[in-house]
Amino acid sequence: MSVNRCVSLFSRLQRHISSQAARSPVSTRSGSSVRQHQAAVVVCSRGVSSNSSSPKPPDTSLFVPVSLKAESSADGSVGAELTQPLDKNELLKVVNRFYKRKEMQKLAADHGLDARLFHQAFISFRKQVLEMTSLPADLHIVLSDICCGAGHIDDIYPYFMRHAKQIFPMLDCMDDLRKISDLRVPANWYPEARAIQRKVVFHAGPTNSGKTYHAIQRYLAAKSGVYCGPLKLLAHEIFEKSNSAGVPCDLVTGEERTFVDVDGRASGHVACTIEMCSVTTPYEVAVIDEIQMIRDLSRGWAWTRALLGLCAEEIHVCGEPAAIDFIKELMYTTGEEVEVHTYQRLTPFAILDHALESLDNLRPGDCIVCFSKNDIYSISRQIEARGLECAVIYGSLPPGTKLSQAKKFNDPDDPCKILVATDAIGMGLNLSIKRIIFNTLVKPNVNEKGEKQMETISTSQALQIAGRAGRFSSKFKEGEVTTMHRDDLPVLKEILSHSVDPIETAGLHPTAEQIEMFAYHLPDATLSNLVDIFVSLSQVDGMYFVCNIDDFKFLADMIQHIPLNLRSRYVFCTAPINKKQPFVCTSFLKFARQFSRDEPLTFDWVCRHISWPLPPPKNIKDLVHLEAVHDVLDLYLWLSYRFMDMFPDTAFIRQIQQELDDIIQQGVRNITRLIRATDTNVTDPLQTQQNSRSGHIGSANNSGRTVSNYSTGGRGLRGQRSSGMDSSLASRLVRDGLLTPDLLQQLQKEWSKEQGISKSSKTQ
Repeated sequence: MSVNRCVSLFSRLQRHISSQAARSPVSTRSGSSVRQHQAAVVVCSRGVSSNSSSPKPPDTSLFVPVSLKAESSADGSVGAELTQPLDKNELLKVVNRFYKRKEMQKLAADHGLDARLFHQAFISFRKQVLEMTSLPADLHIVLSDICCGAGHIDDIYPYFMRHAKQIFPMLDCMDDLRKISDLRVPANWYPEARAIQRKVVFHAGPTNSGKTYHAIQRYLAAKSGVYCGPLKLLAHEIFEKSNSAGVPCDLVTGEERTFVDVDGRASGHVACTIEMCSVTTPYEVAVIDEIQMIRDLSRGWAWTRALLGLCAEEIHVCGEPAAIDFIKELMYTTGEEVEVHTYQRLTPFAILDHALESLDNLRPGDCIVCFSKNDIYSISRQIEARGLECAVIYGSLPPGTKLSQAKKFNDPDDPCKILVATDAIGMGLNLSIKRIIFNTLVKPNVNEKGEKQMETISTSQALQIAGRAGRFSSKFKEGEVTTMHRDDLPVLKEILSHSVDPIETAGLHPTAEQIEMFAYHLPDATLSNLVDIFVSLSQVDGMYFVCNIDDFKFLADMIQHIPLNLRSRYVFCTAPINKKQPFVCTSFLKFARQFSRDEPLTFDWVCRHISWPLPPPKNIKDLVHLEAVHDVLDLYLWLSYRFMDMFPDTAFIRQIQQELDDIIQQGVRNITRLIRATDTNVTDPLQTQQNSRSGHIGSANNSGRTVSNYSTGGRGLRGQRSSGMDSSLASRLVRDGLLTPDLLQQLQKEWSKEQGISKSSKTQ
């Protein structure tokens, strides 16, 4: 090799080592220096661990390694020219010896590489070392020295860590990530609200106590105000009530913006769903309804945000007394005192001493509460088989259909006097109910881990539903509550005898800005992974918890392969869709794909996708599909207010959605006919009879209350005679559609024949 060539190589090598040393975790190749650094790190780590405020260790199972290509080094063959080519077998032995060094594992752990990450990083590092056609010159020289016995095995550490931080970039910015995900003082997120001294008034009382009425009266009397409710129906109700009282009020929900001013100027008052409230607009009065939902595992963050962030001189919160102490404590962190007004129920309701036991005992004004659609279908069919009309309300029905069914039930001139509903009646509907009948006391819930499980309803849920009986505004001034089945009644009495558990925590949720900052540090991570890491690193004090993000992650994973910028991807993933509906999920995916192509989703495109126009439903399956299509149109409208250029045809979509609502209303009015046209294996009352309980055993939960083991399906009628073919049972079976008249005659003939054979055998 010529002298000039050597000088050139050494010059390049010197520049390369200088640049790499600046980025290396340890800037020297000396084994003694590495060990001195190791000792210093150990001392520092002990100092940190002794601090009681040290952050919790991250969940490293969420750290997804970045894939690196085993490409040739930019140095070419400089390392080999300065030393000698490396033997792959010797190289494998060297890196494996490094892996087994306990000192290196400990030093790596002090830099954030626990055993799991250390192993993953080593596998990747070894693969790179063995597969690259030419290594960086500095690493090649170090490995050559070790192979020749001129270097220490620990000298590999700086290069190993350099590689580890390439595949796990979060190691280099852990402090920044912890700061971004620090959720311990959420009151400081709202400087506009902290700049004013707000008056907080808590209107506390049970259902039907007038607490919301008093808050709304103050809202209507103010020069400007915002109402924040949990449901679109409640926002609509306040919107209409305000405008009827001569107070101009706009409506803002996720899918709708209605301005009473013809020129589109904002009114002084606005009624909105709580997620849509503005925390920058100043108001004189703000009303936050159903404040106890601040502890909701999925939506609690919206109540926290409204309570801490609304810029209003007066904040009126309405809800259960169980939230009083917690709201006082929460407002103490903002330096604001809480004035409490308590209210008593305006009309009494009594728990009856007898269960309904049979649908034959129904009376006008009765409402049977179920917690599944199948139970609703089964019971409504059995009711109409008795010649009675019933209204049906459940959560997935469009708001217009719910209101139509409520109006039908409330109308004194309508023959419909029975209501079958889920706990969707607990909020947002004014219903003239005399007696609430719980078909079951068990409902599906999602726990803190996002897992679905069956649980006995809580005292709060039972009171919310039972309180719908005997409303002050209805014709029934006293309410009654009971159960469908006799052995449920003592359990219901036990539930209602307890006070509501006090609220102790409020929900929080990462914002788009926080996720964007995370993405800046971790550009190769998926959105779902970013959120996982955020939650893992997040720090909250004892008053808060991070809300369940499973739905968000579900949508994020669904569209991960679609090229979208982070902000658009985040917005799509916050869309409120029902992930249990396959057609809705498919539509969501198609919307995102069309959006990514920068192709507007026109009215014609949507009509082709949903096969509009749609015929009236012929069976329950058709009705469920129509409800899903309505949700898809809701999704379009929701996205249109966030991406107006890409979802331009809101007026046309809203028009066909109204037509679809009418079709669904028609289907619900004929729901019994649809049930009969559906596979009887799904909704046949005979099946629900077979699912009835027999001799269930009570058990005690952790709080010591008695809880029964329940079947989740609808149950058959009790207290009926089942021996012989008496006319009462036969007529019931015919009315329920379980027997046809011809089949009944055939059974009677066979019964008579068997009786004759039995008598003749006895005489012989």
